[in-house]
Amino acid sequence: AVVSTQSTGNKHRPCFDSILHYYQTGKEAPPLNVDPDVYAKEKEFFGIKKERELAVYIPDGDSAAGIDCFTSTKLKIHNFLQDPRSSRFAAVWHGFDITFICISIAFLIFESEPKFKKQFTDRNETYFWYLFIVNCIIMGFFTFDFTIRLLTWPRPIDFWKNFFNVLDFLSILPFYVGLIANGIGDGSEESMDNKQAYVVLRVCRIFRIVRIFKFIRHSRDLLIIMKAVSNAKRELVLLVCLLFIFVITFGSIMYYIESAHNKDFDSIMRSCWWVIVTITTVGYGDMYPESAPGKLFGGFVLTLGIVFLALPMTIIVSKFSFVYEREKM
Repeated sequence: AVVSTQSTGNKHRPCFDSILHYYQTGKEAPPLNVDPDVYAKEKEFFGIKKERELAVYIPDGDSAAGIDCFTSTKLKIHNFLQDPRSSRFAAVWHGFDITFICISIAFLIFESEPKFKKQFTDRNETYFWYLFIVNCIIMGFFTFDFTIRLLTWPRPIDFWKNFFNVLDFLSILPFYVGLIANGIGDGSEESMDNKQAYVVLRVCRIFRIVRIFKFIRHSRDLLIIMKAVSNAKRELVLLVCLLFIFVITFGSIMYYIESAHNKDFDSIMRSCWWVIVTITTVGYGDMYPESAPGKLFGGFVLTLGIVFLALPMTIIVSKFSFVYEREKM
């Protein structure tokens, strides 16, 4: 069907971009943080039928009404978990999620403090079991939320293509690995120093840091920023390539100028580190040129580096501003 330009003038812009992407590629990419009902109405206006991926396989013999009921319930649960505006209870659920994220991040920070570390790791300490029970409740909530999202996702295969779903999995994985690793010893780090399980536990604990990124799911502005950064990935790659060329070139030149009488510039790698610190105007002062040619060249690198970084940054900022303002419409 042909739709006139006048009739599309006042349509929802993010939804229109997703619909245009569907016609161009045949793949549906719903806009970020847009009410599903609004998106559904926009698709209906442009003649796009309901997405087939919501269909669920049920063995022969069941009625069509049963299929529709099952699909409808699955879709409602999915919208409940994805959109806090879908109902009052959904807002409460997302409120609990944010609260538990804050508590888990607080646990992560306090566990690194020498004064409180044993309270989280040694079963013989006074508050260990209280903290452990609270942590179990939090991780149980995260696990339940993750499982329901997986079961109600329109296409289970596409579930793992979503960045936030991968983050959710990585945020709960260390807890269960820790339970297994702690079960080998008596729960204290001292008893696990000579065990390979402790090494695995320490590696997995790094992934607990990703819990802070769960906040992005609850903020429309953060989601818009992520999409804007994603749309500017070509410009970011250009910036990284230019920076790589600049650092290697001038780091090598500085090495040959200073290496003969300055022990700080004893390799090209260390010289490249100096170039990075210099052109970003950080200037740690841990190493600096001492000879007159080195100082002269250092001033040239600093001046040229500012201009060098400013050129691609103007393109990136312009692209970012355009996408950000478009998504906020």
